[in-house]
Order: sequence, then C-alpha cells, then structure tokens
Amino acid sequence: MISSVRGTVVHTAADSVVIDVSGVGYSVAVPPDVARIAGHGHELFLHTHLVVREDALSLFGFATRDELEVFGVLLGVNGVGPKSALGILSVLTIDQIASAVEAEDDKPFRKVSGIGPKTAKLIALQLQGKLHAPAPAGASGASAPAGVSAQVIAALTGLGWPERTAAEAVDQVVEGASDADRASVQALLRLTLAALGPASKSGTRV
Repeated sequence: MISSVRGTVVHTAADSVVIDVSGVGYSVAVPPDVARIAGHGHELFLHTHLVVREDALSLFGFATRDELEVFGVLLGVNGVGPKSALGILSVLTIDQIASAVEAEDDKPFRKVSGIGPKTAKLIALQLQGKLHAPAPAGASGASAPAGVSAQVIAALTGLGWPERTAAEAVDQVVEGASDADRASVQALLRLTLAALGPASKSGTRV
C-alpha cells in the first residue's frame, strides 16, 4: 500500500497531479482545490490511497489524513467507487458529510456528479455511526482551536507553501470565518487555499 507520496510536481490537470518521486512519476487523482494550487516544480506531500484492480493501479491523494480516512469509509458504501468518493470530498467538507449522515439527509450527496438518489440514500444510511457530526459552535471569536490551525498549516506546507506564508494566511482567514469553519480542518483549509490562490508559473507562491 502506498500511504503517502512526497515529491516534485511535474504536471497538473483539473483533477490530478503527477509527482516525481526519485525519478518515478506518480499520477494521483486529487480534489480540485489541491490540483488548483499544485504549482509545477513545487514540492507536494499527499496522503494517498491505492486502488488495485485487474487492469489498473490508481492513486488518490488528499491534503489531510482526515480526508483520506473518510475516503476509505465512503468506499465501504455499496455503489460508491473511488471516483464517486473523491467527488463527494470535492463538493462536501467532512463536517457536512457527517452532519448529513447524522440527520439521515441524502440531499447533499445528490448534488455530487455521478451520485444518484439510491446511492445517496445508501450513503446516509450505511455511514450511520461511522462519522461524527461537529459539536455546536460556541461563542463567536476570531480564533480557531490550536490543533485545527496547526493541522491546516501543516497541510499547506505539505502542499508547498512556506510555513510563514501559511501561518499568516490562516490567521487572516480565521478572522472572517464562521465558528463552524474555524473548528473544521477541511473547511479552514479550503478557505485558506482560496485566499492564497494558485501558484505562479515562476515558482513563487502568490
């Protein structure tokens, strides 16, 4: 099992990257937000899941360990393949998935391309007890739990951003984020990636 890869980005597409690891290029399917910021020539670290089939070996990669674990849980649902599971994590945050499952609400999953009503219902039912919805947000304040911020900064540095740039961006995003987003690693990561924008072709993060 290839559980992670770290190397230099040599090619990017809308939903995948090619990472050179000691001269070997690994094609990894990733969420669009990761593909969007993966700059050519930059070092990238991803948590990965290897899918083995008779005719192919496919790698799926994520910026955080939590996303990888939820990806594995989704694969356990009847009718959900790796592309559909990746699609779900590309559209919904982990907290949104957990909240929908807890409420037995299949509507959020129907928004994902390739997920029909029957499969959406199965996701909401079969994941019962396997995911935990976020606790209600407390009093408002422009801060995030230390562990959440640290994980987001670690994910950003793994994606190639300088630690100082990552930390400053997280602090800025936290000021305008909702309580729920501040408490979610995936939500805060997505907001920070959107704020940072894509890497410049010259190799300098902007």
